[in-house]
Amino acid sequence: MRCMGDGGKCIVRIDIMEGEDHLMTQSLVRENRILSALLEVSKVLNSSFDLEKNLSLTMRVLGDFLEMERGSIFLLDHKTKELRIIAAHGLTKEQIARGKYRIGEGIVGRVLEKGSPLVIPNMGEEPLFLNKTGSRIKREGISFLCVPIIFKGELIGVLSADRIFKDKTITVDEDIRVLEIVASIIAQYVILWKHYKETEQEKENLKLELKGKYSLPNIVASSDKMQEVFEAVHRVANSKATVILYGESGTGKELIAKAIHYMSPRTKGPFIKFNCAAIPKGLLESELFGHEKGAFTGAIIARKGKFELASGGTILLDEIGDLPITLQPKILRVLQEKEFERVGGERTIKVDVRLIAATSRNLEELVSKNKFREDLYYRLNVVPIFLPALKERKEDISILVEHFLSRFNEENTKSVSISSDALRVLVDYNWP
Repeated sequence: MRCMGDGGKCIVRIDIMEGEDHLMTQSLVRENRILSALLEVSKVLNSSFDLEKNLSLTMRVLGDFLEMERGSIFLLDHKTKELRIIAAHGLTKEQIARGKYRIGEGIVGRVLEKGSPLVIPNMGEEPLFLNKTGSRIKREGISFLCVPIIFKGELIGVLSADRIFKDKTITVDEDIRVLEIVASIIAQYVILWKHYKETEQEKENLKLELKGKYSLPNIVASSDKMQEVFEAVHRVANSKATVILYGESGTGKELIAKAIHYMSPRTKGPFIKFNCAAIPKGLLESELFGHEKGAFTGAIIARKGKFELASGGTILLDEIGDLPITLQPKILRVLQEKEFERVGGERTIKVDVRLIAATSRNLEELVSKNKFREDLYYRLNVVPIFLPALKERKEDISILVEHFLSRFNEENTKSVSISSDALRVLVDYNWP
């Protein structure tokens, strides 16, 4: 169809106009696909710091949105000076494993060495294309593109792909432009990932350093829960604060109490331990505070009690929850006034003693049942330390086993070892 202008000088072909419209529509569709791909890549890389997973998803996005048949992300290992495939699209695991290049080796190595993109119009005619992965059996007619992955001038890897767009009307420059944008996004993600890993490693190193700092020579443990206990011991040891240790029988309350004492300024003073549940109630007061001669039948001489013996040092009152409520006011007075009288005596005795209490019972529950004085509870509960049961720190079982095997082998001149199955039984046991 022709349209005549004035004098027949202007002829416009509608089919040409329609062709231009078609090209414009194709271009808009292509740009939309590119923008969608870049948006999706950004979403993927912002989802987590799982490097290989996210880079693999990135390559899948390029494959889905841009019809890329094959593509690979190579990252440089600064230790080995070797490029290896971290993620790929269109390659098997075996092919990915074979994808390793030295700097300057092949197309990929040369792109990293030069720091500039490289286009191979026909892989079949390019001797530098090594095809180490073995993924391209037929190389004739396949274009190969490589762009460096650069962050602030630092070369960190290479992004490679077979020609992205199948439409022959699209120039290679368009492919390179898209790959360079993707490489820039990947570069920022990889650097962020490196900073994240370095921070995590620093945290882990600090954690190990603290474990060493807060380890106690008489206690075998490396679990996080016991590290919290060790940290609390270090924090409270140099103070004068009263400490109460909560924990089941056998959790090491006495060991912790000794650690507090020997790490405190009172280390040269005595450490006296006393179990409130092990002595008959009628003898408790005399045991704790002593008695004068003739105070009761059989008291033929005056005798010092545990508090008097502990003066200048530390006293551990274990199972303090079993202390009779009638005796509790006298303990409270020692805490508040640092003084008491012996049984049958009138003379007030002053003592300088640090009290550490320990219990396997719930003191708050005893207070609510009027079996334990509330004022004494608050005086004792200045610094509470909770000791976990073995079932709550099973990661310590293996090092405990190793410790005791070594100890008993040395004591008995043996070389007994433990099998992994036997160790698993111990770890799986609920340790009531």
